[in-house]
Amino acid sequence: MITVSVPSDDVAQALGDVGEDARVVVWNPAEADAPEAERDRITIACLAHYTGGRKVYGRLGECSNLKVIQIPSAGYEHAAPFVPEGVVLANARGVHDSRVAEMTLGLIIAQRRHLPQFFDAQRRGVWEPVWFARGLADSRALIVGYGSIGAAIAERLRACEVHVEGVARTARTEQDGTVVHAVDDLLEVLPLFDIAIVVTPHDESTDKLFDEAALAAMPDGAMLVNVGRGKVVDTDALLAELRSRRLHAVLDVTDPEPLPDGHPLWTAPQCLIVPHIAGGEDLTNWRFTSLVREQIDAIREGREAVNLVMTGAASRA
Repeated sequence: MITVSVPSDDVAQALGDVGEDARVVVWNPAEADAPEAERDRITIACLAHYTGGRKVYGRLGECSNLKVIQIPSAGYEHAAPFVPEGVVLANARGVHDSRVAEMTLGLIIAQRRHLPQFFDAQRRGVWEPVWFARGLADSRALIVGYGSIGAAIAERLRACEVHVEGVARTARTEQDGTVVHAVDDLLEVLPLFDIAIVVTPHDESTDKLFDEAALAAMPDGAMLVNVGRGKVVDTDALLAELRSRRLHAVLDVTDPEPLPDGHPLWTAPQCLIVPHIAGGEDLTNWRFTSLVREQIDAIREGREAVNLVMTGAASRA
């Protein structure tokens, strides 16, 4: 029998019937130890958003039959150090693509067309037109971290008549013709684009990828959009560019995060900030429940877990 734990009753209801050889139980390891009757039966453990850390994964490690931990995010660096030995960690690649892409497009348009200024003018009851704000058509956008989310962003940007190319670990040409450059060539290609969109996760190779040199390579008036991870961008270097008013920025993620009260990014010119909300998807959404059903089928058929990103090597002790 395949036993799937989900973090709440509403997720269990959304998941519904999972077959005669599978069952669903409600357990949130962020709140309590596994129920004693289920501890050695749980096969797949689905976590809630913003769940992690040594205590949570320690509770997961006590489940002797656990095969797959399904996290609700595409990024998994927060979970990687704690995955129990022999247990597969699966991310939610594909679940958040549309939401992140929609928000990215909306934020770029908001910044380009001065929407925050107009919202502020409305609150003050003042008529303050900006007649010739730049639109998106005929812009050139570089998506750094060209995976499924990057491709979803590209699709929406092209609908706005934007030329899109990508950056990934290795150079390639996508089936739809998108040119993807190697990350080693980032400094060479940045001057060719007036929008740079960061989607890449954070690890040693991407830490402060957008440092002083990368930001300096962007042309005057260009926009940096970060919907990936805050630490991929050097905050001090970005602040210097914003204060000089040479670059614009749109940030869904920051370093540090949450951004503390009084931090200079809050008041930096030409900077739009939202609190890491681009990709949050309700776990009752069909995109997530479909992924869980695929995981059940994979175990049922003896296949590799869907969206497998790593297998834990840490001790269960």
